Amino acid sequence: MNTKVYASIEQSRATGQKQLAVLIDPDRLRTQSVDALIALAERGVDFFFIGGSLLLDAKMEEYLMLLRQNVRQPLVIFPGSPLQISARADAILLLSLISGRNPDLLIGQHVIAAPYLKASGLEIIPTGYLLIDGGVSTTAAYMSNTQPIPPEKIEIAVCTAMAGTMLGLKLLYLDAGSGAQHPVSAEMIQAVRAAVEVPLFTGGGVRSPELAYTNLKAGADLLVVGNALEKDPGLLIEIAAAVRAAGNE
Repeated sequence: MNTKVYASIEQSRATGQKQLAVLIDPDRLRTQSVDALIALAERGVDFFFIGGSLLLDAKMEEYLMLLRQNVRQPLVIFPGSPLQISARADAILLLSLISGRNPDLLIGQHVIAAPYLKASGLEIIPTGYLLIDGGVSTTAAYMSNTQPIPPEKIEIAVCTAMAGTMLGLKLLYLDAGSGAQHPVSAEMIQAVRAAVEVPLFTGGGVRSPELAYTNLKAGADLLVVGNALEKDPGLLIEIAAAVRAAGNE
């Protein structure tokens, strides 16, 4: 099985370099905005993530084709359902929503998707997904029928992350959700980082290079940015610079 994407994440972590992923949600981001992000892709983007909680139209394949033709970065599916599988991508984050108690998102949908994933040729990265309360109700929380971890309950996030790695998950993703008022706190990131050894992603609510820098210096290895770029794709340049600065100090 191909392991190139995960290997690059591990290598960057081992050398202290921070990484940046741009999340493209086909339900939210229009083609002209994707074009703008593609034009800026060489300014510090390491990965393009693609996926969403609903996917109301067939734009996922269209965007994967567009990205494949125009960028060199790996394309990684961030799935909102077992239907979001495409051999046009390089890898998929096989998400287990370990912060919730919905069995469908712990194993149920994975069973449905397993034969399709095996046939897809995608690099499969088992990922513990922790939804953190970012101050607003998010599509992810509503669609998953789960409650996010309250931001002040740092010990719950830490123990959940520890349990995920003990179950063999290879990556952890702390997410405040699309459109969050507040990103995952530096205190929570720092505490989780101290408790686990696997690569740690964070995203949701990061709208400035200062917040990007703070999250990464707290211990995240990779920052995922999406919603903030919908109105201002040019913000990508500033956030990418903050990501590089956090990894070079």
